[in-house]
Amino acid sequence: MKKRVTVIILLLIVASFGGAMYYLYQKNAEDPITYETSEPSIQTIIKKTMATGSILPLEEVLIKPNISGVIEEIYVQGGDYVKSGDLLAKIKIVPNLNALNDARNGIDEAKINLDDQKRNYVRQKILFDKGVISKVDLERAEVAQDQSKQSYSAANKRYDIVKTGTTSDYGNSANTLIRATVNGMVLEVPVEVGNQVIESNNFNEGTTIAAIADVDKMIFEGKIDESEVGKVKENLPLEITVGAIENKVFPAVLDYIAPKGKAENGAIQFEIKGTLKKQDSFFIRAGLSANASIILAKVENVLSIKEALVQYDDKTKKPFVEIATGDQKFERKNIELGISDGINVEVKSGISLEDKIKVWNVIAKEENTD
Repeated sequence: MKKRVTVIILLLIVASFGGAMYYLYQKNAEDPITYETSEPSIQTIIKKTMATGSILPLEEVLIKPNISGVIEEIYVQGGDYVKSGDLLAKIKIVPNLNALNDARNGIDEAKINLDDQKRNYVRQKILFDKGVISKVDLERAEVAQDQSKQSYSAANKRYDIVKTGTTSDYGNSANTLIRATVNGMVLEVPVEVGNQVIESNNFNEGTTIAAIADVDKMIFEGKIDESEVGKVKENLPLEITVGAIENKVFPAVLDYIAPKGKAENGAIQFEIKGTLKKQDSFFIRAGLSANASIILAKVENVLSIKEALVQYDDKTKKPFVEIATGDQKFERKNIELGISDGINVEVKSGISLEDKIKVWNVIAKEENTD
């Protein structure tokens, strides 16, 4: 029994040794590693950085009322073009009872004073006709009477304004009629008929009746990371892409970089703005999300290679590539690089368009394993 076990173990050892030898033989019989090559090409290389943001009007005007009340009528809607002075909405005044009562009392007091001045003038006129008083005294009584008439008229107008928001003498200047102050497109009307609105004053910005802007003057407003802000400067060209408009690039110019950054999600972001060039064939809606490519540098029709082909000397850190001189034979060539877009890099000198460059990250044949 023991002899049989010993024989089996010896056979297993011999089989394992034979298998190892066969594996080594197969490995030695494999074809040697071959290197692929790549050729330079003529391309336009653009070095750029990205910023995210949205499309907004250059100037957006918010129309607010000068008197509080309730929206009675609305004459425009989003998308309408208006001119300065066009009627947008009408407000119905809901009078304050205390103010209305004070105005009513003001009329009564002005009427009492007017009646008193009328009686005084009549008396002074009689005395003047009898030669008792001078003409100066009569004229004083007349002036007092005229002032009382004016006060009575003003009191009535004040009452009308408190009650209705206007008077017959004001015509188109009534505070209840909300008019456009600029030419442009109505972007939105955030109120509806029946909504209560608050007047704009020193203590309250007021309720917005409508937002108007010139949609021919649009800007890109976005943010750029602090790691990129040192690379950009004003007047650089922008290429704006809007997610809602496919396969279209809108040219713009960077004209504002915020001098102070703001912390957002643990990173410092700087606001940038770029003015879009006027578009005749496309209508860009305000508020659309957009991305801006900031063109840092651009070269056209230059010799370029894949940046992955470039190697760097361990000591000098200077770039070089390996040029094919024969079948799987390569020669090192130092090169001078220009700008890069992250994929392709400009080659200023060192190689020609006909050279074949070694792909230095070698590709080996896959091993078939059972």
